Amino acid sequence: MSVFDRFPTVRGVLQEKADLAKKSWFGVGGPAEILFIPEDMDDLVLFLRNVPEGFPVTALGAMSNVLVRSGGIDGIVILLGNWFKKIFVEDGIFEVGAAVSCRELATVAIDSELGGLEFLTGLPGSIGGALKMNAGCYGSEISDALVEFEAISKDGRVRWFKVSDVDFGYRTSGIPDDLIITRAWFRGLQNVDYVISRKTNEIIRKRTENQPTNKRSCGSTFKNPEGRKAWELISEAGCRGMRVGGAAVSEKHCNFIINDGSATAEDIESLGIKVADKVQQVTGIKLEWEVICLGKSVK
Repeated sequence: MSVFDRFPTVRGVLQEKADLAKKSWFGVGGPAEILFIPEDMDDLVLFLRNVPEGFPVTALGAMSNVLVRSGGIDGIVILLGNWFKKIFVEDGIFEVGAAVSCRELATVAIDSELGGLEFLTGLPGSIGGALKMNAGCYGSEISDALVEFEAISKDGRVRWFKVSDVDFGYRTSGIPDDLIITRAWFRGLQNVDYVISRKTNEIIRKRTENQPTNKRSCGSTFKNPEGRKAWELISEAGCRGMRVGGAAVSEKHCNFIINDGSATAEDIESLGIKVADKVQQVTGIKLEWEVICLGKSVK
């Protein structure tokens, strides 16, 4: 008897022992016990309402800020497919699927001559993940432009939230972990007093100059403590260039951990722990991870 005999018939992809390393920005990590990529919203609702007992559900986005440990993730991993990668624009409002990349939305905003979303070109992930962590850069956060969003609970109930319903903060949203974001609506600004494409290109230039964009990484490893920059603390603690196996603290931006091509997930996590410990010893400040570590380690 196949494990799939316990699951509902779906139109999307249902796969056992699915490789997640190829999907991760770090390029490392173990498999998903079961991977589900729904064909559309109806497929996702049907699946979640009929998940067999005993199978935990984990939703992942672009995996731009997720480190999957080498033992992989037990239960079901859900990745949203092409149906969730659509953008519609009407009267200055963007209706955006959760699997749309932040950069793609920034590009559509340029084409639509609507401002306020330029900063999204500096965010590597998808809309759903960016909302969940209230991602931001260059003085803006994704919640600044949010109107409302749609989400589905892990028991298959669809719900809608206005931005005022959620307690957004610095790199946090208060969105419950049992919700999978599926769509969001954002307001663009009309008649801004700057050239939208020029501002976007300036953000791209800054990002390229100051971040190791040509290396495998998951962006900022640690959140900025109140009143300080994480990279300054890491530099002050002498961690720039520090290594564990194939993982290294970037010389270009020391709040980035990079995979030199030979790192394991355990190398990356161990290096992060080592950096945080050293920063606390030297500065007395405890850094909080921005990268999310999931799954089982392999000893």
